[in-house]
Amino acid sequence: MGRVVLVTGVARQLGGRFVRRIQRDPEVDRVVAVDAVPPEHHLGGADFVQADIRQPTIARVLAESGADTVVHLDVTGTPLGSGGRATLKETNVIGTMQLLGACQKSPNVKRLVVKSSTNVYGSAPRDPAVFTETTPPKSLPSGGFAKDTVEVEGYVRGFARRRPDVAVCVLRFANILGPAADSPLAAYFSLPVLPTVFGYDPRLQFVHEDDVIEVLRIGSHEPRRGTLNSGTFNIAGDGVLLLSQCSRRLGRPTVPLLLPAVTWAGSLVRTLGMTDFSPEQIRLLTHGRVVATDQMRETLGFTPRYTTAETFGDFVRSRGPGLLPPEALARAVDRIAALPLPGSGHPPAQSAD
Repeated sequence: MGRVVLVTGVARQLGGRFVRRIQRDPEVDRVVAVDAVPPEHHLGGADFVQADIRQPTIARVLAESGADTVVHLDVTGTPLGSGGRATLKETNVIGTMQLLGACQKSPNVKRLVVKSSTNVYGSAPRDPAVFTETTPPKSLPSGGFAKDTVEVEGYVRGFARRRPDVAVCVLRFANILGPAADSPLAAYFSLPVLPTVFGYDPRLQFVHEDDVIEVLRIGSHEPRRGTLNSGTFNIAGDGVLLLSQCSRRLGRPTVPLLLPAVTWAGSLVRTLGMTDFSPEQIRLLTHGRVVATDQMRETLGFTPRYTTAETFGDFVRSRGPGLLPPEALARAVDRIAALPLPGSGHPPAQSAD
């Protein structure tokens, strides 16, 4: 008998891709795909089970599947369908608690892989130049997806203490980009004009969605000789890009705004139609974030195919030309420029970088 892998969050493109990929591994005998809604994409030969991980029924699903490996991908910063921020937080946090409770009761589970994010480090003005997996954040995230990931990892550490016989692999992904990327940052880079914070040019890292699938596969397997597939690992492509470099490669102008991020973020996202661009994302676009990936290479044994620059280049090609018709570009600039600056009698500065 081969291995049985249970995967959560399969209604999203990333989850669907991983399900299709893991089925091709000769060691895997069966894949059980779980989500609260049926996916619109195919899942190959996987067995789909419609179940909400926020509900205790996930324990029955896990027990009946006989899964020995659980890959938890239902931790994300973007709502699925009409779900809002409250639903998203419940899925991320309450859903993880229910899933871990089910894993704790299951004697079959021997390996747990959790999709996390480098958002756990936050973004603050006094941050170190590079975060390692053991670097504490200078300022803990106060809300949004970043806070969710901090809570999720806390519950995962508790589970690891209670079930030391289970190999637990936490993968902290940098910003995931690629042709099919669905994230707040991908939505930001898809805007016709990029609002930025005046006086800041943050350093950013990206990881390609193809590399995400491969490192998830590695994390869900028994370790090869000389590697260890348990622990916490930063996952990012080599190198960094400045936000100004990103805007030039996209061919999109920037509009520097003078307000602190948290005061203009709400008005900005409503004006531009972005539903869940939290203050934590704005802080990222102010202070940036860079993580070390030594453990990813030396301990996990994974080397990404794409650098940060190559990842962003593939994303840019998937979005097409950045230059819009003059009328559309002018309207977009006017909408952003019209945002009021509380405490100031002047409109936001405009520029085309």
